[in-house]
Amino acid sequence: MDSLIKKLSKSHKDCPECPSPKVVHTFFENILGLLFPDFASELLKEEDQIGEKIEEIRHKLSRILIRNKHLHSGEGAEIANQFFEGLERVYDLLQQDVQAMFDGDPAAKSKTEIIRCYPGFYAVVAYRVANLLHTLGVNLIPRMITEYAHSKTGVDIHPGATIGERFCIDHGTGVVIGETTTIGNCVKIYQGVTLGALSVEKSDADKKRHPTIGDFVVIYAGATILGGKTFIGEHSTIGGNVWLTKSIPPKSKIYYQAKMYNPESDQTDTYIIKNEG
Repeated sequence: MDSLIKKLSKSHKDCPECPSPKVVHTFFENILGLLFPDFASELLKEEDQIGEKIEEIRHKLSRILIRNKHLHSGEGAEIANQFFEGLERVYDLLQQDVQAMFDGDPAAKSKTEIIRCYPGFYAVVAYRVANLLHTLGVNLIPRMITEYAHSKTGVDIHPGATIGERFCIDHGTGVVIGETTTIGNCVKIYQGVTLGALSVEKSDADKKRHPTIGDFVVIYAGATILGGKTFIGEHSTIGGNVWLTKSIPPKSKIYYQAKMYNPESDQTDTYIIKNEG
């Protein structure tokens, strides 16, 4: 028991601030409520109130960063300032995302429904907030934010991914978007889609391991697209349960791939059932 106590004591001393998941989750929920009053604990109807709320959250973020200097290489207060300077761009992108989800889903009766009820939207908000921190050189905290959203929505988006305007995740559950994924503008993906890596070797950590998705691409449920050299050309449609590890040109339509036994050759051949360029 004494040995265990010593080990635990050392781990606690090495983690004086950390920061705790609760602190990071509260920060994200404050940002969420600031950007979208649907999630706010109180409505801020006056501009002065909004300004005061921004200063309150800015101060909290600054304190988190100052107390956890090991998570970044800059000045905590300055990073907090830069975060709020970039927050308007995040807000504008999220408004476009809401509109894209509303335009692309005939079941949606209002944009309020999208904001309040759609797990894909919640996950995209977490990603865009986390990505802003990630681009400012902050470590760990962005991952804690996206993993918090992952636990609530089933959507796993790495904050290091690059995602363009008017991004739409429909249904959402089971979506995985890897760290070096690049997604263009006006892309729509459905549940169970994986944009992943072909290699899990640690030596490849600094390489582009995940695919690039061009503008106006639609990826249907259960599709898996792997590899840093895999490029999906713009205006392409990827059907449900497709498995892709090679690039396809613009305006392609990949409906699905199936393995079929060929009795003449006594082998299992792979067929692309339909691919229209």
